[in-house]
Amino acid sequence: MASPPRRWGCGELLLLCAFLGTLCDTGSGQIRYSVPEELEKGSFVGNVAKDLGLEPEELVERGVRVVTKGRTQLFSLKARTGSLVTADRIDREELCAQSAPCLVSFNILVENKMKIYGVEVEIIDINDNFPRFRDEELKVKVNENAAVGTRLVLPFARDADVGANSLQSYQLSANLHFSLDVISGTDGQKYPELVLEQPLDREKEAVHDLLLTALDGGDPVLSGTTHIRVAVLDANDNAPLFTQSEYRVSVPESIPVGTRLLTLTATDPDEGVNGKLTYSFRNEDDRISETFQLDSNLGEISTTQSLDYEESRFYLMEVVAQDGGALLASAKVLVSVQDVNDNAPKVTLTSLTSSLSEDCPPGTVIALFSVHDGDSGENGEIACSIPRNLPFKLEKSVDNYYHLLTTEALDREEISDYNITITVIDHGTPPLSTENHISLKVADVNDNPPAFPHASYSTSLPENNPRGISIFSMTAFDPDSGDNARVTYSLVKDTFQGVPLSSYVSINSDTGVLYALQSFDYEQLRDLQMWVTASDSGNPPLSSNVSLSLFVLDQNDNVPEILYPALPTDGSTGVELAPRSAEPGYLVTKVVAVDRDSGQNAWLSYRLLKASEPGLFSVGLHTGEVRTARALLDRDSLKQSLVVAVQDHGQPPLSATVTLTVAVADSIPEVLADLGSIKTAADPYDSGLTLYLVVAVASVSCVFLAFVIVLLALRLRRWHKSRLLQASGGGLAGLPASHFVGVDGVRAFLQTYSHEVPLTADSRKSHLIFPQPNYADTLISEESCEKSDPLLISDKVNASKKEPGVVQVSFLFQ
Repeated sequence: MASPPRRWGCGELLLLCAFLGTLCDTGSGQIRYSVPEELEKGSFVGNVAKDLGLEPEELVERGVRVVTKGRTQLFSLKARTGSLVTADRIDREELCAQSAPCLVSFNILVENKMKIYGVEVEIIDINDNFPRFRDEELKVKVNENAAVGTRLVLPFARDADVGANSLQSYQLSANLHFSLDVISGTDGQKYPELVLEQPLDREKEAVHDLLLTALDGGDPVLSGTTHIRVAVLDANDNAPLFTQSEYRVSVPESIPVGTRLLTLTATDPDEGVNGKLTYSFRNEDDRISETFQLDSNLGEISTTQSLDYEESRFYLMEVVAQDGGALLASAKVLVSVQDVNDNAPKVTLTSLTSSLSEDCPPGTVIALFSVHDGDSGENGEIACSIPRNLPFKLEKSVDNYYHLLTTEALDREEISDYNITITVIDHGTPPLSTENHISLKVADVNDNPPAFPHASYSTSLPENNPRGISIFSMTAFDPDSGDNARVTYSLVKDTFQGVPLSSYVSINSDTGVLYALQSFDYEQLRDLQMWVTASDSGNPPLSSNVSLSLFVLDQNDNVPEILYPALPTDGSTGVELAPRSAEPGYLVTKVVAVDRDSGQNAWLSYRLLKASEPGLFSVGLHTGEVRTARALLDRDSLKQSLVVAVQDHGQPPLSATVTLTVAVADSIPEVLADLGSIKTAADPYDSGLTLYLVVAVASVSCVFLAFVIVLLALRLRRWHKSRLLQASGGGLAGLPASHFVGVDGVRAFLQTYSHEVPLTADSRKSHLIFPQPNYADTLISEESCEKSDPLLISDKVNASKKEPGVVQVSFLFQ
């Protein structure tokens, strides 16, 4: 028949958990383990990875670690197995003294999630301490007339173990006069006493040697002994007596060393040596003897070192008053220590992020820290705070842990780093506080494109600039940092007049300086429009564009160009005809000039630089018109030479000159006749020859005109033979041009005709030109040639013009 299952008690279950290293769930929501004391370093405690639901390899990835609460780390975590093991040999008595159960609390931190779990490990006591008496030998005095039943207080033993392993009983060596009685005190301590069983006789036996043994309940049982030497004295009738059986005093922990706490008073009615009392501690532990001092004569108790409420809240001691006759009395003294707000709160940073990206979402955890105050009560109650003007908040976690989180989006361009002050203050009087500073740098994100200070730019450049010269410098600013703020510049691809923009200008990608790749000519290129792109080096890169207008400034680099009178290619001088009957202000000719520059550089002014007859002619300052300044006189020379200067208004001004020769005569024959009278002192032969050449040219011209008229008459004869005979008497010049057949062809021929005849033997020096406009819309009869009359414009043509005049015949002389 199978035996019924065994029911385990609570204590047995805890022991089983301890020795098997199993996880015990206490129902408190914490992870709890049990482990016996004095295990070797590295002994298994529990499987944290399993209890947290993690794989062992996840421990390193998630940053799982043990966080202790201000004491030596007793446990460590094996990353490879996920096991919690002892970090060193653990002594329960050193940790908890007589307290039971002995619990060690710490936390397991999951770094990447900043989550923290409470862990509690109970240290199970083993029987590793034997009972111990303070003194190996104790002397006890007793009067020989002591009555049977008299009790003598003996020193008690101490056992650092707890529970069954602590002190359980005393044994007294066999003797005839004394027995042992053990009394249990209210504090749970067992106090041994000697009870007199047989009357004493000092004369027979003055000293009794006894052996007192203290036994614990461990397995195996451990024991400690002390030698008791009982001396039998002569009779002493009265024992000392304290005024109180128990003295209580409460003092603050901040009292200075040497302060008198209280005075014990005992009386003895005996006289002499039997009435003189001495005070001493009995059965005091090391902590009592190190902290307090008892005056053996006065019974005053004073401190020998500072009291600390956090180390011990009260001290219980026993004081014995003994007279000279060996009679004694005992009294208990309880010193209670009052807590004083003498411990400032402490902040322990468990996990901290020193740098945070500016695009992190609100609620991102920055730090995990714990606070602790060694005081108790209100003195140990604490409050945490941070400045209100920061985008952060505190959030309480388990135990005394707090999370520091963001409350809104961060912007590095506004604030690049924060100095967060965590203030922890207790509720004591006066309150104590501690400040802890956390520095947080905001990491940059490429969220700002480069920006130009202006929406558009314009600059100017004088023409004829050197190649490679810097034109303009532009700078874009990016409020980001690092590569996100490193700006490069480029030109947007474009063409101008069919040519790529990059052939005109280039830009330095690093500095933003614009360079000219060629020398600009204002007359060909007056402005250049382009777009400049500024890009940062972020990922992805951001960019912005800005327009740039480049204006080429005109320079006075073009000399005025004279269009009229046009100089022949051989360098000869033009001749203008002015009648001798011309009134003052008569328009002789007009000098026409242009300047390819612009603006002030193209403003032209005319002036008479030189004249063979000063005061005869004037030149319009702005019009260039050459007019007579006075009436022409007979004494005025036929040939007048004028030098006209055309000057612009540039800096420096540029100018050009033209030489005009004006022939003063009323008709061409007169010109021809007068030319013969023109003598050149240098070469009379050339002057005569020139006259003959002029006459020859005039004759040839008349012959040519006659030929044209004959040709025209022959063509008209075909259609109107009879009318042609009647009209031969002279009237052809009065007929309208539209009545002649083929007149258009003759007019075109006349307009394109230009006859040149050398006036001298050297044709390179002089020749006579009949310009085309002198024959436009004019038919000349044969008689005009035979009579050598001057060439006159017909009445109809002259009537259509505002200003009557003679047809201008240009003679070019050199």
